[in-house]
Amino acid sequence: MEDEHEEEFDEEMPEDPAGRVEVLIDRVLDELDLDADVEVTEQDDEILAEIEGEDDLGILIGRRGQTIDALQLICYRAAFRGRQDRKRVTVDAAGYRKRRAEALERQAEQAAERAESGGRPVELEPMSASERRVVHNHLAERSQIETYSEGDEPERFVVVAPLVAE
Repeated sequence: MEDEHEEEFDEEMPEDPAGRVEVLIDRVLDELDLDADVEVTEQDDEILAEIEGEDDLGILIGRRGQTIDALQLICYRAAFRGRQDRKRVTVDAAGYRKRRAEALERQAEQAAERAESGGRPVELEPMSASERRVVHNHLAERSQIETYSEGDEPERFVVVAPLVAE
């Protein structure tokens, strides 16, 4: 049986997933008393919520992106609650995801060069699934390198290894 808070939440939420993401993020921004706006765009494979504002959005991003990752997961769950059709939901604040992806790509390049020159696998720091995807995708075209993930969440990490000629 739903409690009254859940019923209240359901009554105020729009039917469309993108609308749900926008309402949820607006509520979080209000609760955190942040002067920021969210712009939600929807493509065939993704709902993207970009948050920009005058205030420092560091509290929303959190240490190593943990807070924004949690918000992203909540948005995904709320957007597609009770629905069969789903797509990726990405929440970004102050361009954090783009800056983080660029940093991960630089780390991936350095690891690939070390793996190739040293002939040994290189382990990267533990990272979220979306960050690991950035590394795998970035190095996918390198024919002398393979990438794979090892470990258990939240300590799962990417290994960048040289391909051994047979």
